[in-house]
Amino acid sequence: MISRRAGARTWSVLMRRSLAGAVALTLLLTPPGAVCARMQLIYPRAESSADSRYDYDWAVLRAALEKSAYAFGPFEMHQSSRYMSPARVTAAALLPGSEINVFVRATSNELEQHFRPVRIPVDRGLLGYRVFLVRRSDLPKFAAVRTLADLRKYSVGQGKGWVDVSILSAAGFAVIEGNNYEGLFPMLSYGRFDFLSRSCDEALREYDERHAHTDMAVEPTLLLYYPLPRYFFTRRDAEGEQLARRIEIGLEIMLRDGSFNSLFLHYKGKLIKRAGLGSRRLFRITNPALPPKTPLARAELWYSPSVGD
Repeated sequence: MISRRAGARTWSVLMRRSLAGAVALTLLLTPPGAVCARMQLIYPRAESSADSRYDYDWAVLRAALEKSAYAFGPFEMHQSSRYMSPARVTAAALLPGSEINVFVRATSNELEQHFRPVRIPVDRGLLGYRVFLVRRSDLPKFAAVRTLADLRKYSVGQGKGWVDVSILSAAGFAVIEGNNYEGLFPMLSYGRFDFLSRSCDEALREYDERHAHTDMAVEPTLLLYYPLPRYFFTRRDAEGEQLARRIEIGLEIMLRDGSFNSLFLHYKGKLIKRAGLGSRRLFRITNPALPPKTPLARAELWYSPSVGD
C-alpha cells in the first residue's frame, strides 16, 4: 500500500509535470515574438471611490501574472477609465474593441458561454458563505431564526444583475434589487428590505466603512451557504485565450507554492475570524446556475469554515 507521504509526493510530481506540459503547449501555440511582447491588461474600475471589494482580486491577478512571467514575459495592469457596475462591465467586455479584457465575477452558465473562465475560485469559494447586514433594531428577530422557513419570512436585498438574485429566488426568498451598489445601504436603512446578504469579508468591510453613518449591524448568529465560485474571465478570442492560459498557469503555481493561500489569509483571514463562521447556524441552499464544469472535486481550491474560524 502506498503511504500518504509517498502519495503526496506522487501527486506533487504529477502536478509539476502537468504544469510543465501546459507551459510547453502554451509556448508552442503562441505566435513567434508574442511571448516577449508586454501583455496589456485592462480591468474594470470599481463602482465608486468607496468600493474596495476588488482589491484582493487584483492583487491575486498581479501575483499570478508575476508567477507566469518566466513563460509569458512582462505585463502592465491598468484600470478602465470609468466607474462601472457589474452589468455594464459584462456588456462593455462583449463589445468589439472594448478596453476591458479581464474581469472577475461569480460564475454562471451564461457567463461561461460568452467568456472564457479560469476555473480556479479567486476567493476559494468564500463568496458562497453569506452573512447579513441588518438594521440594528432587527437583531432580535434574526437571533430567533431556527430554520430556512424562518429566514424566508424576511426580504433580502441584492444588486441588479447579481447572480445571487436567481439563486435566492429559486430558494424561495423574496429578493429586492437595487439599481446600484452604493444605493443598497440606504435601502436597508429605509426598510426597503430586511437584510442584505453578503460574503463575510464583504459584510464586515462594508460595516467598517459605513456604520458610523447608518444604523446597520452585522447579524452574528446565521450563515447561509451556496456554492458560488468567482473566476477571472477573459474574452473568447485568441488574445483572451492566451491571457486566460497565463492566469491559469500563474494560479496553479501559486497553489503549489502556497502563495495563493498566503495572499488569501493576508486579505481575508482577520475578517473570517471576526465573522466567527464556525460558530454560526448554517443553512445550505443549492445553486441552480452552477455550471457543470465547476471543479468541486478539487478540495484544495475551496475554503471550508471550521470551529475556531
